[in-house]
Amino acid sequence: MSDGRVPLNKRTFMYGAAILSAAGILIKILGAVFRIPLGNLIGDEGMGYYNAVYPIYTLLVVIATTGIPIAVSRLVAEHYVDDDPGGANRVFKTALGLMCVIGVGFFCVLFFGASAITSSLTDLSDAVHAMRAIAPALIFVPVMAAFRGYFQGMQNMKPTALSQVTEQIFRIVIGLALAFALMALGTDYAAAGGTFGATAGAVAGLVTLIIIYSRMRKTASYREKREVSRQERDRGRRDSTGSIIKKIAVIAIPITVGAAIMPIMYNIDVWVVPARLSFAGFDAATVRSMYGQLTGFAEPITNLPKVLTQAIAISMVPTIVRAWKEKDRDFLKYNITLGLRFAFIIGLPCTVGLMILAEPVMFLLYPFQPEAAAGAAPALFIFAIGIVFLSSIDALTSTLQGVGKQMIPFINIAIGAGCKLVITYFLTGIPSVNIKGAAIGTIVAFAVATVLNYRAVVTYTGTRFDLNLTFVRPIISGLVMGGVVAAVYFGLYGAISGSGGSLAQLVSEQLQRELTGAMLSNAIATMTAILAGIIVYIVMLFVSRSIKGEELRLLPKGEKLYRFYRKVTRKRGAAK
Repeated sequence: MSDGRVPLNKRTFMYGAAILSAAGILIKILGAVFRIPLGNLIGDEGMGYYNAVYPIYTLLVVIATTGIPIAVSRLVAEHYVDDDPGGANRVFKTALGLMCVIGVGFFCVLFFGASAITSSLTDLSDAVHAMRAIAPALIFVPVMAAFRGYFQGMQNMKPTALSQVTEQIFRIVIGLALAFALMALGTDYAAAGGTFGATAGAVAGLVTLIIIYSRMRKTASYREKREVSRQERDRGRRDSTGSIIKKIAVIAIPITVGAAIMPIMYNIDVWVVPARLSFAGFDAATVRSMYGQLTGFAEPITNLPKVLTQAIAISMVPTIVRAWKEKDRDFLKYNITLGLRFAFIIGLPCTVGLMILAEPVMFLLYPFQPEAAAGAAPALFIFAIGIVFLSSIDALTSTLQGVGKQMIPFINIAIGAGCKLVITYFLTGIPSVNIKGAAIGTIVAFAVATVLNYRAVVTYTGTRFDLNLTFVRPIISGLVMGGVVAAVYFGLYGAISGSGGSLAQLVSEQLQRELTGAMLSNAIATMTAILAGIIVYIVMLFVSRSIKGEELRLLPKGEKLYRFYRKVTRKRGAAK
């Protein structure tokens, strides 16, 4: 279409997911580029102020922006299925007004309540400047979310990706520049400069979306506008603003509450783990150390694959909505099975790789904290098991949201959180288990939610998954990859270090000279093993036909990938 919109034809979610995945990876890299120099610039005290503000800001962003964009995406998709772009535009404008109200309200809470909030934080009352600096972002971020939901409903993921990258670039440039400029006034003001980067980024991202939207509207032909008006007159009715808000709320509230369950589930550890470790007989210093290993070292690593699986989840919703509303069962089942399979394919190598390389990865990331890295490695090994479930949850949740069953994922993750609470409480109090009990509780929660969501998808959509294609073939590919990763790492580490001792042994023996050399050997061996694992896994996916040739064509530059796929599979056929 001439106006730049993506028509809702027989298009799967794969193209959009690939675009969002690429943007997500770039944003993660840029995020690291931001935090590392910021930390070096403002120091641990400044980062204390910075990190005191962000969790509160993030919680408000989650509440404001999680459910409504999905609701907008779903309703816009439904209107385009009915050839009603005017109705889609009314949904968007209503959501835009709603998000403006929410954004201004949350800004007032954070800006005018900054003094009261920070005064309740022990020794961090000077974070008030950082909190007020980031508060204006809450005006713009929700509005951005409405725009993104509108474009996503048309299966156009490029505006979302472009605005995300623009937002992150401005956040880095402005944030670091202001932090540097304000260092003379103190670390509290420098931290405020860093947090203001989020506000600058939000403004830049919103401006990007407004420009894209304006250009799209200007290129719409007069004939199309007249046709939209004629369709509205023929219908003889238009949804009122109140009815649109009600529709948005019915979809968005369960999704928002469900999204809040995840942070709440992680916050179970805040209250339960230290208390149970103390009960198990550990002293206060050891409790703080163990809790830091669990939440600061091991747990964040397991969230990295969500960059890719969330891209799949976002792209799936409008596609599922279209197929469901048109009662196109074949297209519906195709996208559901494709979404779960690719989410599983993404999560599986992360699970296998981190289980094998739990200790090496910890030492690679935290070479200056060897004892903490060694202590966190067993928890990371357990957390890794849950990655494959966490990845699958995203695809299954999007499926249920797309068919109007948004309450079910919320109920299922709540059940999983309840299981985590019980398991974490009892296992963490066992001295020999300690923080590993919290990790076990987390993977059980994810596993329970995944199984329940899987059953619900089968029940409500009638989808029957090909177990061999969806699970068995990727698992075989993952196991082969795991064997190669183990062989490369342990063989290379032993050859470079010339030592049979493990890193954990060197740490416990406090052999600092040997430990420094071992860290370098570990870094080389770990990065080589990861690279080898990626290559082997991709080739194995083709060899085992876990990914079909025609599916590669759905991706950007898909023809090149397809030609590579044909070369690999032809060689395998010739060998036979």
